[in-house]
Amino acid sequence: MLSPHPPGPAVLLGLDFSCAPSKRKPLTLAWGRRAGHVVKLDRVDAFPTLAELEALLAPGRPELAEGFVMGCDFPFGLPLPFVAALRTHGPGELPTLLADLDDAAKGQPADRLIQALHRHCVDRAGFQHLVDTWGQSWHLDRPAGSKLLHRPTDQAMPGVSSTSPLQTRYVPVGKMYFEGMARLVQADLTLPGLRQGRPQAVAFEAYPGLLAGELLGRRSYKSETDATDDRLIARMDLVDALEQGRSRLGLRLKLSPAQRDLLVSDPKGDRLDAVLCLMQAGWAQAQREQGAALWGLPANVNPIEGWILSA
Repeated sequence: MLSPHPPGPAVLLGLDFSCAPSKRKPLTLAWGRRAGHVVKLDRVDAFPTLAELEALLAPGRPELAEGFVMGCDFPFGLPLPFVAALRTHGPGELPTLLADLDDAAKGQPADRLIQALHRHCVDRAGFQHLVDTWGQSWHLDRPAGSKLLHRPTDQAMPGVSSTSPLQTRYVPVGKMYFEGMARLVQADLTLPGLRQGRPQAVAFEAYPGLLAGELLGRRSYKSETDATDDRLIARMDLVDALEQGRSRLGLRLKLSPAQRDLLVSDPKGDRLDAVLCLMQAGWAQAQREQGAALWGLPANVNPIEGWILSA
């Protein structure tokens, strides 16, 4: 029997992330609050720069003074075989920087990994080069198959698989880890199972595709380039399902008619993805209030690999 926790941070956030945001492809942030089984959407913001996200997450922002729980659409960790190869072969100073990664007395492993990668790689292009090198010259250490390894959490749900954190092209999830995780650590957020930071500023790895797949199956609801009627209908059906509370999260989304139109009318799906992350954050908040020590995450989360919320 779970013992209830006192109420935690009041504000819910859902972040659809981009490693290189712009006015055309901004960061999209959904704001809301939960009351019982209902998550009410307050608003959806767009940030064309990473600096705006940094400023929002910095301590002392009045609109987040009550604390927040945020679901973020990017990976919080990397596959263990890749990190093991970095520790064994480098390149550069990485074996030295990561040699005692498991020693808790030296600091939090998730922090030390992203800090070491930024020190060595400097920028996104450098991280992409590091991953490419793993696929070419470290082949003796790489398990059979693609260099795009997955973490256990990426394939924890039957029928759904998230993109490998080592993918740096097409959907550049690896670059999203490189840029996103560094900013969460910089803002000193608490990432349950990975790092302890500000207790009222809590963030999780979320995955919109996990919830969308549960409700839509394999139907496509978004595209960067191809706005079809079938995808529009899929978005309408997805919003209907969220409003009716038909997912295993046990939560209903409350929208105004204007908000519903805002979500459905976005063919790229960024606003809807931010709301899907918001719903996953609401589930974590509910789990915590019911007594779950790790907000619904498994007890044995590896701080290097991380875990997707509700997987």
